[in-house]
Amino acid sequence: MSKKPFVFKQFEINQEQCAMKIGTDSVLLGAWTSIETHPFSILDIGAGTGILSLMLAQRSHAEIIDAIEIDDQAYEQCVDNFEQSPWGDRLFCYHAALEEFVDEIDDNYDLIISNPPFYSPSQALPFLSKGEKPMSNARKTARFQDAMPFDHLIESVSKLLSKNGIFSVIIPFKEEEKLINLASKFKLIPNRILHVKGTPVSEIKRSLIEFSFRESEKKIDSLVIETSRHEYTKDYTNLTKDFYLKM
Repeated sequence: MSKKPFVFKQFEINQEQCAMKIGTDSVLLGAWTSIETHPFSILDIGAGTGILSLMLAQRSHAEIIDAIEIDDQAYEQCVDNFEQSPWGDRLFCYHAALEEFVDEIDDNYDLIISNPPFYSPSQALPFLSKGEKPMSNARKTARFQDAMPFDHLIESVSKLLSKNGIFSVIIPFKEEEKLINLASKFKLIPNRILHVKGTPVSEIKRSLIEFSFRESEKKIDSLVIETSRHEYTKDYTNLTKDFYLKM
């Protein structure tokens, strides 16, 4: 496995210790999430490499950007990536489970972001390569839904989010209705949704959803990533061009 860092325009990410590597989901979420409310404090739940925190550090002037990571090796890698970045003084990673963090923290956050594990052990992963070896325990923990059930995530967010705060998350499209119904039990309302397709003719694969405690007209948009292999759409290029080197 290559130990070369993943290089973005303004920062680099080392990921050899992390079960879940840099992927399109995180880059989409980090670029799409709104910062129009000029958040003072941000929380990244399930930080992994720290990519979401680093993207938001690049995009915003938030003075506090906290991250939570439960896996030992991923936590160490996240801390290192934070320290090597231009925004190390604003970034901090907690080595803790979400439940433990909720119990111990007294603060609320203006923006909470998460790319949560969302596959149960009975589900096959999409885009699985032919002959791919079974996942390691670390990768299973990082990806399987029982590592962070949606109800636990939503309830925790409802306790940590400020009154006027925003929660931004990416999930499989087929889980959208389930998550929205669950969020409503904690008075979290979807304000923006982005449906993502790989190509113009493929099915919707992902839903990016922005929740808050405020009622507003729900805005639903769509995004296609490629017109053909490695031929990216204008919308995708415009969304990610501040990060990817070749965009």
